[in-house]
Amino acid sequence: MVKKFLNSLERKKSRRRSLKRIRNSVQSNEDVINIHRINKQNVGDFYCAPHHYFDSLKNTELDIFLYRETEKEKQDHFVNTINKNSLIVGGGGLLNRGSFEKQMKLFEELAQRGKKIVFWGAGHNSKKTGDFKKLSNYNIDISRFGLSGTRDFTGPGEYVPCVSCMHPVFDREYSVENEVGIVFHTKSLKDEKLLQKFSILPSSANNDDIEELSGFIGSCEHLITNSYHAMYWGMILNKKVTVVPNSSKFYDFKYAPNISTFEDCLDEYKKARAYTGIREESIEINKKFYMKVADYLKL
Repeated sequence: MVKKFLNSLERKKSRRRSLKRIRNSVQSNEDVINIHRINKQNVGDFYCAPHHYFDSLKNTELDIFLYRETEKEKQDHFVNTINKNSLIVGGGGLLNRGSFEKQMKLFEELAQRGKKIVFWGAGHNSKKTGDFKKLSNYNIDISRFGLSGTRDFTGPGEYVPCVSCMHPVFDREYSVENEVGIVFHTKSLKDEKLLQKFSILPSSANNDDIEELSGFIGSCEHLITNSYHAMYWGMILNKKVTVVPNSSKFYDFKYAPNISTFEDCLDEYKKARAYTGIREESIEINKKFYMKVADYLKL
């Protein structure tokens, strides 16, 4: 317990130190970095960034959580990489979320100092239940950035849905084998009562690899999930998706899923409808946005 507390304290000091060092540094735009949450235990976070899909952005990734690294070498890498380069921020639920607020405020400040910054497919992700249906503003002013493409349809900025629609696994044809399946957010896997309640259903989770998860989603006619990317991928695969919201992120996708709860979803999942053409539309939007980004950042 004491060790855990001390580690937390060290990370807190590291966060402050990293941000202070960046604020006190000269900023330049030598090259381009794509900063997002790189988490292999959350397949949506991992694949929601444009560096996976555009050749000019290959090998530009930087984990947004490196700012809390206590090892000097890793912290130096984060600070120096931010200082030297233009930034593509996203995708993922980086806005209106406490764990990313300090980084977002920093990027807002850097943009005011001439740093070229692009938001690409990021969106709000508030855990406050009062925000779920009402959130219309972000916790930063995204108009201060050179380009702002957000995955929230009615929110500020240009509508740019998650770029993971471009992953080649979604080119495949899948055979429906299950009337209904459930995809859990990885945090739900700790809830034994919840898992027991849905043990009668075929299931997966967003800590699976994208090959397995997309195959599972493809095998279902109806999908129940509390994972944003499982919802999104279900929709681009023309599935009938019911979501159990755990943040504001589910409420402003262009195509509305069926909203329910874990208590009622087994009775309500048949209310969901399928949409067609979402993937094609999303790919086209992202390709057009890339052209704007390439021009702005001189890629």
